[in-house]
Amino acid sequence: MNKPFSFDNPLDFISTETRSFLGQRHKLFIGGESVESVEGGRRDVVDPATGNVISNVADATANDVDLAVASARKAFDGGVWRTTKPLERVKLLWRIAELIDKHAVQLAELDTLDEGSPYGVVKNGYIAGAAEHFRYFSGWANKINGDTLPVSLPGDWHTYTTREPVGVVAQILPWNVPFLMMAWKLAPALAAGCTVVVKPAEDTPLSAMLFAEICREAGVPEGVVNIVTGDGKIGAALVDHADVDKVGFTGSTATGQAIVRGASGNLKRVSLELGGKSPVFVFPDADIDAAIPQVAEAVYLNSGQACSAGTRLYIHEDVYDRVIEGVAAYSETLKLGHGLDPATNMGPIISAKQFERVNRLLDTGLKEGAQLVTGGNAGMDGFFVKPTLLRDVTPDMCVYREEIFGPVISAMKIDSRNIEALALEANNTEYGLAASIWTNDLKLAHGLAGRIRAGTVWVNAHNMIDPSMGWGGFKQSGWGREMGRSAMDIYTEQKTVAMKIG
Repeated sequence: MNKPFSFDNPLDFISTETRSFLGQRHKLFIGGESVESVEGGRRDVVDPATGNVISNVADATANDVDLAVASARKAFDGGVWRTTKPLERVKLLWRIAELIDKHAVQLAELDTLDEGSPYGVVKNGYIAGAAEHFRYFSGWANKINGDTLPVSLPGDWHTYTTREPVGVVAQILPWNVPFLMMAWKLAPALAAGCTVVVKPAEDTPLSAMLFAEICREAGVPEGVVNIVTGDGKIGAALVDHADVDKVGFTGSTATGQAIVRGASGNLKRVSLELGGKSPVFVFPDADIDAAIPQVAEAVYLNSGQACSAGTRLYIHEDVYDRVIEGVAAYSETLKLGHGLDPATNMGPIISAKQFERVNRLLDTGLKEGAQLVTGGNAGMDGFFVKPTLLRDVTPDMCVYREEIFGPVISAMKIDSRNIEALALEANNTEYGLAASIWTNDLKLAHGLAGRIRAGTVWVNAHNMIDPSMGWGGFKQSGWGREMGRSAMDIYTEQKTVAMKIG
């Protein structure tokens, strides 16, 4: 379509398939079938760029959770997936990846409408990345090995270990990158032989509904993947459920703490990817011209709605003014708008609640003495905040301490290359998810990376993620590691078999 984009009716700018999908009556996906919720409830789905209702989905209850868990339990205990030959799991996960590619336009349009990020970023980054995660973990399905153990017990022994699927897994998803986050959790769980109940975020359920159709098309056995839509009460019901063996969650630290408490009932396994307040260090010997747009996008990607956002920007005094001016200039080139508009560089904040929170924290930071270089409230309909740069931020300010989850950079000047002092500053937070260091000094890069307490430290990059790289955090940024080989550990249990043979 060549006509200029219009906010008046963004649905004119999506594919016929997606428009038809939005008009469907979306149900729960349980036991391989689309079913109504027990009580028949429905909930609206809203486009955050316009505030308009674009679709609706089933509103599940605890009774629906019971049915979904029972379906997953039956599929697991009956062996329909757990005992499937590894090569068959390899092939099925690869088929899912191919179907994600086939439906990439629809998936990207749905996540753009649901969450707000620019369509190009969603399709070429998040949806393509989701397919690659299924391809990567398809390769693990036939490589889950144990060890033989030399023991010193009396007599002759053959002792070995196996790794077995943990069981029924509840996957509770965030709203900020809906489909990719689902792939992060589902692909390793399925590769390991687990069965799953997926609970999408209440604000962004649509791509999960399309994934249910992909599961049917791929031939996923009944009950292996179940999807229930609803609010936080559904997530709580999954956490409390005695027949759930593990919970995987991405979201806020406060909710993660509540999940830990709830999971204590049957001591179910828990993996958590939580909040962050990532430090970014820029030193004079870095390629400053290359660093400027990248340290800006370390926060502006996804409108700042990323746990890994590099919101604490430490700039060496020798290049402080240059970097501040460069980031400000870059910020002012970015166009806010609807994610379906090809001219858009940054979309909206997800909801009115989150929009109000971002503006409240920003206002508080300014009152506490942070200096506004550029940005602030966009003054547009919808939930838009301009790319915002604050300078002269100090550790006592709320914008330094709190995870804003919006496009707000807090910049500070540093005057030293003392690794111990810099690491102390980087670690001055309850979080420890990610960090980046911009320098060509190998000694500085290795020394500082080794002392920063974070799950991922990039050098001369930020937010660059590959399926092979384990992902998770230190401290209150979570438990466990998703992606890479380490993801297979959180979806399997080790068993030791000790056989006396003489």
